[in-house]
Amino acid sequence: MQTTTLKAPVQGQVRVVAVQPGDPVAAGQVLLVLESMKMEVPVEAPHAGQVQTVWVQPGDVVAEGEALLACVAGEPGTAPAWPGAEVASPAPAEHPQAAELRARRHALTDAARPEAAARRHAAGGRTVRENVAALLDAGSFTEYGGLAVAAQRSRRPLDELIAQTPADGLVTGIGTVGAGLHGPERARCAVMAYDYSVLAGTQGVFNHRKADRLLEVAERLSLPVVLFAEGGGGRPGDVDWPIVAGLDCTTFARWAGLAGRVPRIAVVAGRCFAGNAALAGSADVLIATESASLGMGGPAMIEGGGLGRVAAEDVGPVPVLAPAGVVDLRVADEAAAVQAARRYLGFFQGAVPARAAGDQAALRHAVPPNRQAVFDPRPIVATLADGGDVMELRADFGPGVVTALARIDGRTVAVAASHPRHLGGALDVAACDKLARFMQLADAFGLPLVTLVDTPGFMVGPAAEATGLVRHAGRLFVQAAALRVPVFSVVLRRGFGLGAMALTAGHFHAPVATAAWPGAECGAMGIEGAVRLGFRKELEAAGAGREALFERLVAEHAARGRAINLASHLEIDDVIDPAETRDWLVRGLRAAAGTPLAPRRATLDTW
Repeated sequence: MQTTTLKAPVQGQVRVVAVQPGDPVAAGQVLLVLESMKMEVPVEAPHAGQVQTVWVQPGDVVAEGEALLACVAGEPGTAPAWPGAEVASPAPAEHPQAAELRARRHALTDAARPEAAARRHAAGGRTVRENVAALLDAGSFTEYGGLAVAAQRSRRPLDELIAQTPADGLVTGIGTVGAGLHGPERARCAVMAYDYSVLAGTQGVFNHRKADRLLEVAERLSLPVVLFAEGGGGRPGDVDWPIVAGLDCTTFARWAGLAGRVPRIAVVAGRCFAGNAALAGSADVLIATESASLGMGGPAMIEGGGLGRVAAEDVGPVPVLAPAGVVDLRVADEAAAVQAARRYLGFFQGAVPARAAGDQAALRHAVPPNRQAVFDPRPIVATLADGGDVMELRADFGPGVVTALARIDGRTVAVAASHPRHLGGALDVAACDKLARFMQLADAFGLPLVTLVDTPGFMVGPAAEATGLVRHAGRLFVQAAALRVPVFSVVLRRGFGLGAMALTAGHFHAPVATAAWPGAECGAMGIEGAVRLGFRKELEAAGAGREALFERLVAEHAARGRAINLASHLEIDDVIDPAETRDWLVRGLRAAAGTPLAPRRATLDTW
């Protein structure tokens, strides 16, 4: 007969001995129970048979591997019940703690707060969770801190806080954005969404801690962040935390610290004041609905400062702020804002398969033959891009330069184009600031810069100088000198003076390659102005023949500054057929692809 000695699987104390020598046992029957580190460890019969010997009793302390009892294999009789066993009752339909969790999670849904959701819908808006769901791929959202409530337990019942302050008014988490954007890869994303239906979107103790946690994860994983900023500033009603002024809050610094490291998008709909506005204003790109109002202080702060009463809608309306450079993208509503955020993220998902572009032959007629006729450069940019995929930024600010993200040969590029419909394409203060900051954006995220030049230079005159143009123009040169990304420049028609140099990253040889269209003209300054200034005496002495002399001199200067003559003197690299521009750019981008950037902490101004 086979005899088996059962040994202690762990060190512990014998708690229960359920059998005696001679007792029949069944395979798997619990023979005794050890207690080890507060846990019960059962010792079971390895086979059917009979207990032969028991060497321990309750209370004994045994070492791991010490013999406990011996069993003889055989046919068991009727096994006695373990003395400590209780009659098992049917398992409940749901564990009480699971039911509590289910209830808490339900409290986070719009279904748990139908009146709040109805108010949002009645006002033409969406709930915060509807916006998050629209932004991220279905099923990809991992929420952080959803069970938080406002830090007001000492003054309000917990059930009330669960019902009225879900997630402490801030939905945070990570997910992916596929968007059918450009390729099979999905863009990763972190999201912070303030809930205006919870205490007017104010920033409480726990939602600041949630924001800090998410921003730390975003930095660690290099995740783009989308911020839905609707609401006010600090929340004085959070009394559970020992706060005096709260000026040691780290959220704003953490958010700002991600500048130039990961793409950061702020989406603003409705009212965005104080702390929320500070976060939105620190973003790389700010998307706002037409009905939004932004301000560093809301109506209460304005009135409290003795500055009178102002309606929330009048604090910082988008039609006022967009031309001031605050808003990068104006959209109709939250649905359009979320879609714009998804598109923007798509430009930062890396190279994707190239798509067909438009008819490049159309570029031969994109610039009017009349040297003084204006044109819109946007159709040119759209024609060069894959499938016309272009996203213009700050269209209402600094209109002398069009700045946009685009795809060329599957690669994201930053495109800056002179806009001759505004000041003839001259660079004024706003255009300088817009272009300098756009250069920073491109450089921070390794996007090649493509510039399309048609400019008479910097704006001149007492009025222009009164705006501080000297310093703003200087900023443009300083930023251009710091560029690490490859630059490709094409002179479409006019490339004159310091403005043309600034648009080509400092000078015509600063880009990886500089080309011009056949009809382009270049010079130290505008041709007509150069003739009038340089030949003043001759023109004054010409008398009745002054106009004819002027036209002849202009023609001579124009011939000297023609693109082909410029290229023959190696001041530019080539003259290209406009229809070849895209191919020229594709070849250059491919040659420059993968060039390592010099190590440098990228900076990204908010302005």
